[in-house]
This record gives sequence, structure tokens and C-alpha cells, in this order.
Amino acid sequence: MSVRTPSSEEPAETVHRAGFACFVGRPNAGKSTLTNALVGQKVAITANQPQTTRHTVRGIVHRPDAQLILVDTPGLHKPRTLLGERLNDVVRTTWAEVDVIGFCLPANEKIGPGDRFIAKELAGIRKTPKVAIVTKTDLVDSKTLAEQLIAIDQLGKDLGIEWAEIVPVSAVGAKQVDLLADLLIPLLPEGPALYPEGDLTDEPEQVMIAELIREAALEGVRDELPHSIAVVVEEMLPREDRPADRPLLDIHANVYIERPSQKGIIIGPKGKRLKEVGIKSRKHIEALLGTPVFLDLHVKVAKDWQRDPKQLRKLGF
Repeated sequence: MSVRTPSSEEPAETVHRAGFACFVGRPNAGKSTLTNALVGQKVAITANQPQTTRHTVRGIVHRPDAQLILVDTPGLHKPRTLLGERLNDVVRTTWAEVDVIGFCLPANEKIGPGDRFIAKELAGIRKTPKVAIVTKTDLVDSKTLAEQLIAIDQLGKDLGIEWAEIVPVSAVGAKQVDLLADLLIPLLPEGPALYPEGDLTDEPEQVMIAELIREAALEGVRDELPHSIAVVVEEMLPREDRPADRPLLDIHANVYIERPSQKGIIIGPKGKRLKEVGIKSRKHIEALLGTPVFLDLHVKVAKDWQRDPKQLRKLGF
């Protein structure tokens, strides 16, 4: 078993490599946080509730000798709704198209049925190199980490998966994140850069803005509500009659939930919660766009949208 530590030295390479890596793992395994840490900026939404990633976000890591494009997929899980089935289809399609797969397993949780479910699926993908990434190492001591590394090595042996690497990382503590990029890059094909220098994601701005609003709306809500929230940006227009040195962008967005009873939770007493969602997400949106923003939010009910094909299409799934 080869476990990488910072002292491992890689041979210098002069060729340029470019390709796609995707992080897989059960919901809340730290995939989005890791994507953001590698890119160095927020491109994927992170929340404490599992199953918050719904779009394939590509984060782009630029190096002088390589371009690593990170595809962040939803967590693979046993689906209970049509939305769940569609998310799983997105994951499998993505796996078939990338150059390397990173399987994220949290250091602070023993390998469980969800991890084995994903590992079995991975075992069926023969050609693509697989790297086991032990996330959240800042939450455990060295003994627990060592036990997890041995368990992951054994998991590979049990299912016939040959890990190209096993790498412990902490995205929050920024430990071994650069090393992970160093180990993923040699597994990419040789070739020129696929995106212009300076691009950090190929997500359309409207999708990223909707995700930032949804992230703010998710904070502090419980149980079934995270899955019931969808956000659609209806309109983005520069405010007319503004001086060139004081532009303002008007953004109108709808926050959709599934039941009228959920409306009060999102809006809060006297609209306090919705106002907080607006303030919080506006800061992130202004940082993303580099311009002042007026954000107009409305909460609407789209009855049982997770189970309705027509509503799913309307909401972009």
C-alpha cells in the first residue's frame, strides 16, 4: 500500500498535461470543500446537509505544466425520488468521461454500506485510474487515520480495485491539498490547456448565482427541507441611468420549495430569514461578479417538484 506524505518526491516533468478529474463519494464526504480548496476560490457550494451539490461544477486548477479540471458530482446514493435517480445518472455519466476518479472517504467515519455501494460501482470501471482520498483528517488523531488508511487499502483488495494512490488530506486545514494536485496531474493525458488562463469554472454565472443563494438558504434549515429548495435566477440586468463608475446589477431570483408549509421556514418571522439569505448571498455574488448587486428574492411553491418530470425540467434538472 502506498500512502503519500509530503516528503514523497515526484520526478520533474516538462510535458504539459490537461484533463478531467472527478471526486466521488457518498453525500457530505467533503467533495465540494476539496474542489474549492484546490481551485483556491469558491466554485462549489458547501453545506452541512448531505446531498447539496446538484450540478456538475467544474473547477479549474492552473499550473505551469498542467491544467486539472475538477468535476464535482452529486453524492451517489440509493435514490428515493426522480430527482435522486437523475442525480445518480449524472454521476455515472461523469465517471465514464473523466481521466481520473478521486474517491473521497472521510477520516472520521468508518467505511459503511454507502462507501461499499460506491466502491462496487467503481470496481466496474476498469480503465480509469482511481485515487482514494481520505478527507477531513483534521478531525482525527494519527491512530484513527492509520486505521482508516488500512481499511481503505483492504476495501480495494476485497473488490479488486487497485488504488493509484491513497492520499490523506484536510481541505479545511489546507494539508496536502497541493500534494493531491501533484499526484492527480501525472494521471492526466498529455495535451494543451483546455480553458483560458484565469478561468476558474465553466459554470454559467446564473447557475453559480443561484447556487450561492441556495447555499445561504440552506444554512440552519433541517431535515427534509434542504432537498426541497431550488433556486432559479429569472433576470440579470444592469440598472439603467447609473454613472459608469457606480454600476448596479439587478438580479431577480425565485426560491422554490415543495409545500406551502415550508414557505414560513424560508421567509422567517416578519421576513427576517429571507432578508438574511439575501444579505449573505449578495456578498458572495458581488465577490464573484466584482460589481455591486441589488438582489430581489421571492419564495414560491412548486408542489412536489422533486417527483415531477415537468417541474424538474423547469428548474434545470
